[in-house]
Amino acid sequence: MGGKKHPRRLGREGVFQGLYALEISSEPKEKVLADILNRYSFNIKSQAFVSDLFFKTVENKTWLEKVIIRHLDNWEINRIALLDKLILQMAISELYFMDDVPPKVTLSEAIEIAKRYSTEESSSFVNGILDAVYKEREKLT
Repeated sequence: MGGKKHPRRLGREGVFQGLYALEISSEPKEKVLADILNRYSFNIKSQAFVSDLFFKTVENKTWLEKVIIRHLDNWEINRIALLDKLILQMAISELYFMDDVPPKVTLSEAIEIAKRYSTEESSSFVNGILDAVYKEREKLT
């Protein structure tokens, strides 16, 4: 697969990188976001998407982890690889708080990011958790 990435894919990768930077550094979230926005040449619409997704994920981290925990079978949240946890938090945030993105796109994008940045098994793990979260969300709407 060559060529340019879709602006939203690039945006999600930027958010993911920002979430990781936030986890491993003591930088304030505003600085981390500013660094991400400076690193990429996002247009205004993409900047808004990145900022929105980043802050919604950061601000709802505790709730997002509870959602993940509800869908773990015989597994502890502290055993999930950090990268997988961040991908799940970001995707669940997008599912619940970003109305302009079709859920199937959110799931597909999270799986692709897991394939690119995490382990070989991560994409199936992320897919399984997100599929369960999506089905639960659909029952509530």
